[in-house]
Amino acid sequence: MWAQGRGSSLAAPARASVGGYAIGTWLSELRAAAQVPAGEQGALSPERRRALEEIDPFWCPAWPVTWQRAYATARRWWLESDGRVDWATLPEDTVYEGEQLGRWVRAQRAGFSELEQDQQDLLTAIGIGEDPELAAAKAPAEAKPKVSRADRFAQGLAALAQFVEREGHAAVKRPHKEELEMVTIGAGGEETVETVSVSLGTFLNNTKARRTKLSSGQLAQLAEHGVEWA
Repeated sequence: MWAQGRGSSLAAPARASVGGYAIGTWLSELRAAAQVPAGEQGALSPERRRALEEIDPFWCPAWPVTWQRAYATARRWWLESDGRVDWATLPEDTVYEGEQLGRWVRAQRAGFSELEQDQQDLLTAIGIGEDPELAAAKAPAEAKPKVSRADRFAQGLAALAQFVEREGHAAVKRPHKEELEMVTIGAGGEETVETVSVSLGTFLNNTKARRTKLSSGQLAQLAEHGVEWA
């Protein structure tokens, strides 16, 4: 009932209620249970997780739920405008359904490159992208190198393989970061070893949310490392 009038979003505020039922508290508790590794006491059952994901794939996002709630508000604005929204000219003081929509959109356009890939995809779907003036002002040396989704998946898979080999299971907690040694080849062909911190818990959560877009080969690779939902 909550999601029906909110574009299928389950990013309810903690104090939200429907018909006297504390839906916000209930969803907060479910998000907390989703962080508990499968098989441990208090973990969310696979059946309940699937049911929630069918309603909203991002019901338990890797980023703050407040961001997801603001996004859902922006998407409703976009839908009610039949997709004809010029976000660049939206007044900064615009408020919609209690959200400071104008300020939020401005912040997303300014910090677009710092967002997770899935956040960028969600924003792009409703026409919100990086502020072109801000992008042009960035020095080339400071620009964050673009990483393809395939490379991001390969890096996450390598981190998962290392974790599973060490721990003997694939029950990665959401906050976990895996230190991974990567070999890079310089312009002159020289090899250097660089240690990168991979947000493995976030990677698995985001990958699960978009698993319908994964190839059969990618799903098979995840399954080989013990990922149950793959």
